[in-house]
Amino acid sequence: MDYQDILYEVRGGAAWITINRPERMNAFRGRTCDELIHALNRAGYDRQIGAIVLAGAGDKAFCTGGDQSAHEGQYDGRGTIGLPMEELHAVLRDVPKPVIARVQGYAIGGGNVLCTICDLTIASEKAVFGQVGPKVGSVDPGYGTALLARVVGEKKAREMWYLCRRYSAAEALAMGLVNVVVPHEQLDAEVQRWCDEIQGKSPTAIAIAKRSFNMDTAHQAGIAGMGMYALKLYYDTEESREGVRAFQEKRKPDFRSKQV
Repeated sequence: MDYQDILYEVRGGAAWITINRPERMNAFRGRTCDELIHALNRAGYDRQIGAIVLAGAGDKAFCTGGDQSAHEGQYDGRGTIGLPMEELHAVLRDVPKPVIARVQGYAIGGGNVLCTICDLTIASEKAVFGQVGPKVGSVDPGYGTALLARVVGEKKAREMWYLCRRYSAAEALAMGLVNVVVPHEQLDAEVQRWCDEIQGKSPTAIAIAKRSFNMDTAHQAGIAGMGMYALKLYYDTEESREGVRAFQEKRKPDFRSKQV
């Protein structure tokens, strides 16, 4: 595949996959997701690769979720909601290698969901996390809610979704959303250090461990599948469209008058 939206590089036995849309705060469109799925499979089944790093280009953002400029038009037609999110989330969980989220800036919305699903998350002290769906007429009715509750606890997960606040790297560390926070200039070195440690371990043992961890929440794939169909119906309502229009027009949305 000819990558347009991502970069793929191998560093010392680790595959670094970088969303390369800094002008869009690394928000993903359908092509971005397709390329990520291809690259994750490419790295996941390469016997020379011990770990996978998922990153975002530039200093501002790891990823800010789906590109809202295409939301009202149902993104670009791939998958249940116009983006192959179920497939992308599934491959992050299914590849038999640890996937490390390298977060240098904003990990918001769908970007926060990616951090939740990745096996490990290493953050710069400048990183910012949070959900935004209910502010813009959207939600993640799968891993972004159900798995998040397992990661940070039920009360905190509900807080993140109901209030759509933003959380510092230190706050994310305290709630268990990230594994470690390091000074910004040390981020790449720290990520590579973790990759090197993984590289020295038994790949088969790690693959079995990853499958075992996933088995405990495997039922959430069914929740996500059903949820995405419900989300598709929601995206067709005026309530959801009001969120997108308000975001694009930089105004406060009026959801109450248009609720389903």
